[in-house]
Amino acid sequence: MGAGHGHKLHYHGHSPVHRAPAHVKILVLLGFMVAVVATPRDWYPLYAAYFLAIVVVVAISRVPPTYLLKRSVVELPFLLFAVLLPFVATGPTTEVLGVTVSQHGLEAGVALLVKGTLGVLASLTLAATTEPQDLLAGLERLHLPSQLVQIMAFMVRYLDVVTGEMQRMKVARESRGFDARNPRHWPVLARSAGALFIRSYERGERVHLAMLSRGYTGKVPRP
Repeated sequence: MGAGHGHKLHYHGHSPVHRAPAHVKILVLLGFMVAVVATPRDWYPLYAAYFLAIVVVVAISRVPPTYLLKRSVVELPFLLFAVLLPFVATGPTTEVLGVTVSQHGLEAGVALLVKGTLGVLASLTLAATTEPQDLLAGLERLHLPSQLVQIMAFMVRYLDVVTGEMQRMKVARESRGFDARNPRHWPVLARSAGALFIRSYERGERVHLAMLSRGYTGKVPRP
């Protein structure tokens, strides 16, 4: 079964996890994240139980593990920070594979790595098993402020539009022989980013005016 039924993060399926109400899955994710954050960083057996719970949910959902792993690259900046912590933190030191590192930094880095990985996997599982419109409906059912839900809805809707615009700008630069290989080309990229921001802002204004002309009163009607 192919992915991307409603969004690039969503994996189309008919498992019990897919069919579960969106607001219930959001509450479960929130409770899971609170438990992970509140767990002391040296309670490793409990972290193993958390990971096992995610594995069970993924198995029930029949979402391929590789599908989630490919999208977990978003965690890379946190992984790099976790790796650096033992070398930049102060306090008592210890040796790991012959390298002297901060003991507090090592413990904090491992905790950040474990908690961050659990959070990313749990969030990706929710996104993979829930359509974006169902997530938004679930947030509304949980009485999240309407304006905030609308902002999220437009963000999901126009993320691909802005990404497509950015790709077209990249093609236009490359067709003129531009190839960013060194810092001297960064000003060009900065101007491109500025132009993309202006275009996106203007597009947002046009969309808002079009909505007002069609009777928009601050609440998006649902079919």
